[in-house]
Amino acid sequence: MRRFLVIGLSLLLLGLSGCALLPNRDPLDINVVGIEPLPSQGMELRFVLKLRVQNPNETPVDYNGVALNLEVNGQPLASGVSDQRGSIPRFSEALISVPVSVSAFSVLRQTLGLDLTQTLDKLPYVLRGKLASGAFGTMRFVDSGQLSIAGPNSVIW
Repeated sequence: MRRFLVIGLSLLLLGLSGCALLPNRDPLDINVVGIEPLPSQGMELRFVLKLRVQNPNETPVDYNGVALNLEVNGQPLASGVSDQRGSIPRFSEALISVPVSVSAFSVLRQTLGLDLTQTLDKLPYVLRGKLASGAFGTMRFVDSGQLSIAGPNSVIW
């Protein structure tokens, strides 16, 4: 019985010391910095959403994919995935481009959800996503703000 107690205590100490070796990482800072149109097909719109990813950590972050969902005015609007790979050096930043699709039904839902007195100025958006990283698993992120449509073909974030 005493042997099991010693083995159990040793395993517990070994496990705790293993946790102490895991890096203490600050979360990445991810912001939407632009949107560009892509050729569309059928009843969908396609865009490239540009994200600025800042790494405030002492070690580089390697990533091997990104997925995101965009809500505008409290309604789902667009989603996208990309299997691009890269690395964000320590105390540095990178620009990641993700193609997103907007279905005709999402546009209709947005149109029906607009208040008739509401302008297309300062519509709230929320971007939720994840950046896949092999070594440390998936890093989830949320960015929110307001977008304004200044003209018929321009979007300002």
